[in-house]
Amino acid sequence: MKNRKNTVQIAALLLTVLLAFAMTACGGGGDQAPASDSSSDDGGQAAGAPVGSLENGQTIYNGLCIACHGADATGVEGLGKDLTTSEFLADSTDEELIAFIIAGRPMTDPANTTGVDMPPRGGNPNLTDEEIADVVSFVRSLQK
Repeated sequence: MKNRKNTVQIAALLLTVLLAFAMTACGGGGDQAPASDSSSDDGGQAAGAPVGSLENGQTIYNGLCIACHGADATGVEGLGKDLTTSEFLADSTDEELIAFIIAGRPMTDPANTTGVDMPPRGGNPNLTDEEIADVVSFVRSLQK
């Protein structure tokens, strides 16, 4: 029974990722401004200092991240962690979070407590670094 539940969860995740790919192919935004001014180097954004567009970050989150982290970012049991109270998010710089999202987290990573892969770039290889910065800004706005 447990294997069937895991299979259903993985199938739902794959379907969500495929739908996200289809949505991106139909209307991915190429007219977005860069997330930050690259002429200044402050050595890393402090937690809570947005690096990207909250509005675009929410749109991307709703298209990709919501499947595992939920509409309210409190996580989906067995798929994604609660982002609203995450110490990992609170303790990481924006640059560290961007790098984390770019790389993803395989289920074999000892820090992975869900047993499910977090795919690189949220499962969308076309997601730009600037769009990931937008997601980081949005997720930071949800922190409690």
